Amino acid sequence: MDLNEPRGSAAPGRGSDPPVKPAPGPAAGLNAGLTWQASGAWATEHYSVFILLLLVIVGAILSPAFLGIRNLQNIGLQTSIFGLVTLAEFLVVLTHGIDISVGSVVGLSGVLGAGLFGGSNVFVAVLIGVGVGALVGVINGYLIAYRALEPFIVTLGMLSLARGLVYVYTQGMPMQPSANDFSTVANLYVIGIPVEFLIWVAFIFIVSFVLRHTVFGRRVYAVGSSADAARAAGVPVRNTLFLVYLIAGMLSGLAGFLLAAQVEVGTPTAGNLYELTAIAGVVIGGTRLAGGKGSVFNTVVGTLIFGGITDLLVLLNINTFETEAFTGGLILGVLFLMSLHMPKWFPGRSSRAHRSPV
Repeated sequence: MDLNEPRGSAAPGRGSDPPVKPAPGPAAGLNAGLTWQASGAWATEHYSVFILLLLVIVGAILSPAFLGIRNLQNIGLQTSIFGLVTLAEFLVVLTHGIDISVGSVVGLSGVLGAGLFGGSNVFVAVLIGVGVGALVGVINGYLIAYRALEPFIVTLGMLSLARGLVYVYTQGMPMQPSANDFSTVANLYVIGIPVEFLIWVAFIFIVSFVLRHTVFGRRVYAVGSSADAARAAGVPVRNTLFLVYLIAGMLSGLAGFLLAAQVEVGTPTAGNLYELTAIAGVVIGGTRLAGGKGSVFNTVVGTLIFGGITDLLVLLNINTFETEAFTGGLILGVLFLMSLHMPKWFPGRSSRAHRSPV
């Protein structure tokens, strides 16, 4: 046998060695690590999805009716109202602000929409509701953006003012609209899906598009990250803040009309404590109260979590007081989990403080 002959060229039958497989290079391990890191980062950023999935499983076990068609429609109707309010709160929180007047705006818009002009025209009622919300947003936005007042103090005053106006106007009595079709929008369904829920979904896509693909959306994140840095970069900080509070007011005003249409009357207590539910949904969705970080997707998931929990507790015949206690405990529990620094379990967690919407 020629010693210079390659081993792989031996003739058949002469005991040639099997081909040797190349050892995996460092690229394979790197790709596997990157895949794990990407999965870990996604799981950490979207932990609320796992909370929602757990809720669905627990709800289906505890109550067979939880995943029924009729009950899912009820959840859709419930979440569509405070879902709009949560979207409004989400935009404000992104700018490192807060609006605790949204619930009172819902109540004021609802009673004025149902009561002014006798509630004889649905289109006028919508304009009144959105217009009242816009007016409140203009006042909040002006005081916060152009007078440099603290958002919490301004919106706290507006909360008291708006709720007081509700009781002054109604004298504590429900306002019954005269239009026969006032509640039509709350009773309409498209292929089994409530129209009010579809309205909320439409605004989800609108807000998401604005934040992801417009200059205004980038300015919102920039202002929330650092107003001083945004101002130095040429961002019109005051105008951006003013528009955010204006939009938040209009969304809350629309929610007020839809709630009045749903219950077929403008009630003085409508929207009570909605501000707490909205803030909780935003926080559970992972939005930083310090501003500059958050996503529409996670905020929607947070809203669905609260809608599902509220519905499940009703199905289980849990009273209102226990429901509020459970909701408060959930908020504290989620905040505690957020404080544990999930990178311990998911090494792909990014250390960046600010992230664009996903």
